[in-house]
Amino acid sequence: MNPIFADLPTTVFEVMSQMARETGAINLGQGFPDDPGPLDVRQKAAEAVVSGWNQYPPMMGLPELRQAVADHYRHHQGLTIDPQQEVMITSGATEALAGALFSLIKPGDEVVLFQPMYDAYLPLVRRAGGVPRFVTLRPPHWRFTEEDLAAVFSDRTRVVLLNNPLNPAASVFPREDLDLLGRFCAKFGATVVSDEVWEHVMFDGQKHLSVLAVPSLRERSVKIGSAGKIFSLTGWKVGFVVAAPAIMKVLSKAHQFLTFTTPPNLQAAVAYGLAKDDAYFADMRAELQRARDLFHAGLDAAGFQVLPSAATYFINVDLASAGITDDVAFCKALVRDHGVAAIPVSAFYAETPVTSVVRFCFAKKDETLTGALDRLSQVFAKAA
Repeated sequence: MNPIFADLPTTVFEVMSQMARETGAINLGQGFPDDPGPLDVRQKAAEAVVSGWNQYPPMMGLPELRQAVADHYRHHQGLTIDPQQEVMITSGATEALAGALFSLIKPGDEVVLFQPMYDAYLPLVRRAGGVPRFVTLRPPHWRFTEEDLAAVFSDRTRVVLLNNPLNPAASVFPREDLDLLGRFCAKFGATVVSDEVWEHVMFDGQKHLSVLAVPSLRERSVKIGSAGKIFSLTGWKVGFVVAAPAIMKVLSKAHQFLTFTTPPNLQAAVAYGLAKDDAYFADMRAELQRARDLFHAGLDAAGFQVLPSAATYFINVDLASAGITDDVAFCKALVRDHGVAAIPVSAFYAETPVTSVVRFCFAKKDETLTGALDRLSQVFAKAA
């Protein structure tokens, strides 16, 4: 068996979820919302599966969805995209990531990764034959410097894998960081694979800045989006890939031999959803921001050092000030002793991890969050 996958341990996500199931704990570990998603979008999918086309759709995606993706990004992010040559639909963002990495990496190529990172990144890079080079980000700002990039870029660097907004840090890389990255990529001839699935889940009035809006990165980047994150429909697995034609030509070949296509009824519903008026997207962000603020205030009142949450479904606490430096042991005790499941952020590092930060998902109903806060209020009270 392939050791890259055969030797992978059980993920901490499954460990914590299993503990939550066994103990009846409130599970704030897994990153999915309680909300079922917009009714009108779900109804469009139902109508399309009953009355629409259910055979193979075009490999690159339904034309109306590819056009909707281009229109959506023009309206919301100011991007000019050719739907015929620069847009492809995939079966979720993870397939898009896999296809991009398999397309762009040759065995022995070096790949720059920013940790903490989504857990699929490293196995996919290694399966493609890439050699990982890590930039380690640390709280509270989770930023990288010119010195960080100089330490990992070389003449063998071919791909940079970026997640912006960043899960699990719940942070956003500013324009100056993307400009800095663009200068290094231009100097060394590297391509950026930019996981931007959280592009609509940003708070406090922030606007998403895609790598495609950075001139030095426009022709050397792959932008990946997700309908699952935009519409809180994580089970649908409909992803968007946008790249310059020369890159897309190769990406499409990998997609052809991974999933080939994506359910046409879901594509039709997503095309409808992407054209929804601005109020939907504003209301979605406002509701999540309200839940974030409720949970932040409760954590703060319970004595946790809460880190900023600028985006995503997540909020982190840093336990270092409480003298706690083993986030895995803390999370296991939290489930066992207090009935709340969270995720240790050290699980998102491949080396030299931060071991004092714990991630909670706040994209839940108020009663779930307040129930968890009641239990969390006892963590430091009992310790005292």
